[in-house]
Amino acid sequence: MARTKVAYDENAIQTLDALEHIRLRSGMYIGRLGDGSHNLDGIYMMLKEVVDNAVDEFIMGEGKRIEIERDGDSIHVRDYGRGIPLGKLVDCVSQINTGGKYNDDVFQFSVGLNGIGTKAVNALSSDFEAASFRDGKYRRARFERGKLLHDKKGKDGETAPGTAVRFSPDREIFKEFAWNEEFIEHRLRYYAYLNAGLTLVYNRRRFHSSRGLAELLGEEIGEEPPLYDVVHCRQERIEFAFTHTNNYGENYYSFVNGQYTNDGGTHQSAFREGLLKGVNEFAKASFSGEDVRDGLIGAIAVKLKDPVFDSQTKNKLGSTDVRAWVVPAVRKQVVLWLHQNPQAAEAAVEKIKANEKVRKELNAIKKEARERARKVAIRIPKLTDCKVHFDDKKDRRDARREDTAIFLTEGDSAGGVIVQCRDVYTQAIFALKGKPLNCHGLKRDAIYKNEELYNVMRALGIEDGIEGLRYNKVVIATDADVDGMHIRNLLLTYFLRYFEELVIKGHLYILETPLYRVRNRKETRYCYSDEERDEAEKALRGHEITRFKGLGEISPQEFGRFIGEDARLMSVNVHNIGEVGKLLDFFMGKNSAERKSFIVDNLATDVV
Repeated sequence: MARTKVAYDENAIQTLDALEHIRLRSGMYIGRLGDGSHNLDGIYMMLKEVVDNAVDEFIMGEGKRIEIERDGDSIHVRDYGRGIPLGKLVDCVSQINTGGKYNDDVFQFSVGLNGIGTKAVNALSSDFEAASFRDGKYRRARFERGKLLHDKKGKDGETAPGTAVRFSPDREIFKEFAWNEEFIEHRLRYYAYLNAGLTLVYNRRRFHSSRGLAELLGEEIGEEPPLYDVVHCRQERIEFAFTHTNNYGENYYSFVNGQYTNDGGTHQSAFREGLLKGVNEFAKASFSGEDVRDGLIGAIAVKLKDPVFDSQTKNKLGSTDVRAWVVPAVRKQVVLWLHQNPQAAEAAVEKIKANEKVRKELNAIKKEARERARKVAIRIPKLTDCKVHFDDKKDRRDARREDTAIFLTEGDSAGGVIVQCRDVYTQAIFALKGKPLNCHGLKRDAIYKNEELYNVMRALGIEDGIEGLRYNKVVIATDADVDGMHIRNLLLTYFLRYFEELVIKGHLYILETPLYRVRNRKETRYCYSDEERDEAEKALRGHEITRFKGLGEISPQEFGRFIGEDARLMSVNVHNIGEVGKLLDFFMGKNSAERKSFIVDNLATDVV
């Protein structure tokens, strides 16, 4: 069928109002939309933009308390800073490239340097209100989807100075969404850790920190004691903390002007380099970076006047000038701390030497695994790759795009279905052979000795760390039955045991697929629970029900919708590193009797 030609002339050129552009291309301003089930979904970015402005007041020495309240969809944020200048209140929340963040004398270390944050929140809210109180006066402006409805001003000598913002994410944009209390509280705790002395109150719960990043690491480590007390250094422009644990890999929490840089960046790289130099200088050795950092958990926060980020959502710092001062600052403080704490220094050096010994022992096993893999096949068995990696000749890390994903499927049947309906440019498939090895409690050499686990690692490109991860999303796609759930747990154990950072950075997902199809001649509904099935049965007369026992039973034509734009991807989140070991011990360890009792008790509760 011939495509209808559309005239490309002056009439085809459109000019959008700035706020209209935000609504049309919201992803450029707040990243993913989502439904509130992931901590990086758009509604949390909106909250962040508003709270950032309140925190900036604290950074400039104005206001030590921020109050946040949620009522249904609506969020209210009140600070006690200077208050937005009344004559510019409307412009500051509705006019792009307008704000005080361009003036270094007013805001020295701010994340919101582009004058877009609050305007994006305004444009993407069905109801938005901003009020400022200062010098005994007030001004209050209310908007609907970025359009000004009311603007009122007057005298108010009783209300404390500051700014108040209330917004409700627009359901025309975000469709079905729900706020997750745990995500909100986790984000507010980070604000407290990064701004020692600031108090945040959320629905009457108080968040406050006096020890900053040291407390952050203490919470993340949990009850599992580190090998030595957390090292903590706080200076005017840089703060960092670190310690070693018995876990594999390395984990970092990095921040720029209070912004959590989920993907790290130049400041995190400089911190790692400075740490390596400091350890080697103290030990008079030449340890490799991987030996020094294996088992390390660290946090770094820097303050920059003009930070350059790799994207609008500021997940990765790109400023190259930070290395020149971060590396020597970290190196100097690490050397000083090691000399001042001989017992802890000994524990750190012993850990590094043990890492070095294990790495050398693993080298022979790695070499043997690689040679074995080459004999089996030139390409990775059971991997059907996506074309983006073959089209892009740059470094693999540059090829990983936001929309790339690899599905770890259960066998050839399910894999074959997904292959037929996938997006060949962005979606890859790896078909597992049976149940993977339960690697809980096993050492790292298990990855190289087990062919399946080794091939999964090769397919993802993470043999030398998650910097080489070839796909932005790693999706576990198994059947919704007992065997499928078991395989899912075995894969979760694999990633949490050896590649914890991949999970913590938000790259691991679980694909939810329908359990039932209920349809009649006019309508088809896919149901993900027994409750949805019951509702569909009541709504559709003359219906038939199909129970999907496995992914391979769903036709490619149907399955396409489940991995497309409307795919239900459940993010795997780790809120406390210290709890991971306990959970794995309980669910994947040898305590069969205790686990059986837990299952029976919970089933009994559900039945009652």
